[in-house]
Parts: sequence; C-alpha cells; structure tokens
Amino acid sequence: MASPRLAEITPNFHRQLIRMEKEGIFCPLMRVRCSLLIAMLFFFTAISHAATPPPKVRGEAVIVVDAKSGRVLFHRNSRAPRAVASTQKLLTALIIAETGNLDAIVTIQPSDTAVAPTKLYLKAGQKYSRRDLLQVLLVKSANDVACALARDNAGSVAAFADKMNTRAQAMGATASHFINPNGLPAEGQFSTARDMAIIARNVYANPLLREIVATKSLDFHFADGRTREMINTNRVLRTAPFCNGMKTGYTDAAGHCLVASGQHDERDVISVILGSNKANIWKDSQKLLEWGLGL
Repeated sequence: MASPRLAEITPNFHRQLIRMEKEGIFCPLMRVRCSLLIAMLFFFTAISHAATPPPKVRGEAVIVVDAKSGRVLFHRNSRAPRAVASTQKLLTALIIAETGNLDAIVTIQPSDTAVAPTKLYLKAGQKYSRRDLLQVLLVKSANDVACALARDNAGSVAAFADKMNTRAQAMGATASHFINPNGLPAEGQFSTARDMAIIARNVYANPLLREIVATKSLDFHFADGRTREMINTNRVLRTAPFCNGMKTGYTDAAGHCLVASGQHDERDVISVILGSNKANIWKDSQKLLEWGLGL
C-alpha cells in the first residue's frame, strides 16, 4: 500500500521536473529517469507494507478493509456465517438515517420494551426524537431503542427486518439474513465478517452516522426529566487516538465482536472481529487498525 504522503508529493514533483526541463536545467531523458525512480519508490513502499504480516489476533472471523475502496487487506474465515450480535445495529442505524426526518417524535410502545438487556428501560408512552434514539443506539447499544426505531420506521420489527435484508442485498452483503434490529439471538439470523465490513463501509460513508459512532459520550435526557451520561461501549475509541468509531457486540452465541474504524494520514480502514473474547477483543482490534493504517 503506497504511502499517502508519497502520493501527495508525486504530482508536485512531476510539475517541478517539467518546469526544470523547460528552463533547460536537465534533458527529457533525465525526467524519464526521475519518473522511473518515483514509480520504483511506490512499488517498494507497497511491497514493504505487503511484507509486514498482519498481527496474530483471536476471533473466529476477521477482516480488515480499506474504508474508501473496499479493498481487502487481510481476512480469515470472513465468509463464514455466524451470529454478529449488536454489530448489526450498524445496519439498523443506516436505514434510520437514510429514511430521514430525524426530528420526528417516536412514542414508545409496550412491545418496544419487551426485550432483553442491554436496554435503557424506556417506558411506554414516553416520547423521544428519532435523532436522540439513533445517537443512543450507536453509543450505548440499547436493545429497546433498536426495537422502537424499527417499529417506528416500518410498522413492526418483522417488517423492519425485511428492510434490513433488502438493504444488505442492495449493498452487496448477500451472505446475511437478519431477523431483528438489535442482534439478540434468533434462529435463522446470521451474517459474516465480510458482510459486516460492507455494511460498516456504508455507515462510514454517511456523515451523520460517522459523527455519531465517533462520539465518546453523550448526555441522554429521559422523558421523565432524568439525565444520564452514556459512555460509548467501544473502548478502542477511548484509548487509540486514530480510532474514530463503529460498533461493539456481545452475546453468548456470537462471542465478543467489534467493528472498528480508524484514520491516519488520509488513510481509512475498517476492521471486523467476530467470536473473540473479553480479554482480547479491544487490544486485537487496535492491533488490526494499527496494521491497516501502517502505524
């Protein structure tokens, strides 16, 4: 992978060569030789990165991709179908954001609250804006919030799941099938590390969602007047300065999961680890981001 700094320098260098040739400083043959030198620098920079092996990490399925191009930098078992837990809330959030009208009010229904933790324990009849619910969905990963947004968007959780599958297929995440908006265990629900990377790239390209997943904490105002600080569940976001967000997940079936994104010197990468454990998920995700970013 070529150095971004070298990529920025090269066009300017060529312009300087042309100017020097016009001024008679050196002949066209020397310009050709210099151009070949630049090409060789690009080649050896790419070879150097390719020769650096990815770090050894735990996890049943792993992938690292270039967030801009989608190029796969490293993967292991990335096409294996498995539970992905709350990381699939990235797709839930993408659909909500793309639907728009985020200042519209959502009235919590009893069905929204009848879900297993993690949740905010919202009460039926309470009212919140879609925007506030979307933010706390991605920062705190609340399952009742996911259900409320899904029902509000599509009329029911089942209808929203149909939207999830349609949107996933449209973006090329064709090896997934979603049953609910929160990632809680459900028979017939699965995805892959590769599909989650595709979904994550679409989220990363959405300015609003990219801002939300980078939020380290926020104050959530409950309808009953309480205010509670919500700390982002993504620990890498708080410990690695180059990490700029994404989504955690955990269930017994899925293990510890993390979709993480990072940026450095105009390079953007996304890593996905599925089926890891609590002791390794954070440090392994940070290692993958560092490797992908060339740090």
